[in-house]
Amino acid sequence: MKKFESFVSVVAPLDRANVDTDAIIPKQFLKSIQRSGFGPYLFDEWRYLDKGEPGMDCRQRPKNSDFVLNQPDFVDAKVLLARHNFGCGSSREHAPWALADFGIRVIIAPSFADIFYNNCFKNGILPIVLTETEVDELFNLAKKTTLKLSVDLESQKLSLSDGDQFTFDVDAGRKQSLLLGLDDIGETLQFKTEIESFEYAYRQQFPWLFQHG
Repeated sequence: MKKFESFVSVVAPLDRANVDTDAIIPKQFLKSIQRSGFGPYLFDEWRYLDKGEPGMDCRQRPKNSDFVLNQPDFVDAKVLLARHNFGCGSSREHAPWALADFGIRVIIAPSFADIFYNNCFKNGILPIVLTETEVDELFNLAKKTTLKLSVDLESQKLSLSDGDQFTFDVDAGRKQSLLLGLDDIGETLQFKTEIESFEYAYRQQFPWLFQHG
């Protein structure tokens, strides 16, 4: 998993509440268990005017020009701004896979569905919870101008170009994992030496458990 580093990005305002995982990545794309390749199908039914199917060349598909991620200012956005209960619905991990593959590193919302929230950290995405008032303020700013934010996970701050800042909370363990670029497997492998020592000692103590034939 890629280490989470400070960055500046435009903010893509997705002014919708209760965005469910089937909207984030529709069910027909769930056949693959690879983490890559889902970015072109992110928000498929909202981004395109035709029905998407796996294997389609999305560069040739008709796009919905009104959808925020199709607009020139936001095609490279790393920050997504949304309303409450983002990521509700089924627990598919393909949803954060698609967001990450598209390039989204941060999602800001007043609340998230629990399973989606947990899956974000496992896939290098930082879900930030701000108050309704703070989210309203960001949406209002985004209506007036192309909004840019500086994201600093170390200090847990979002900064605007005019100097205004928003602070956010994040679990210390999850914060550290993002900063180090460690998913669940990576965290376990930090203890590789200890695990191998235990396995060796266990084999020595109970050799008959490992006899074959």
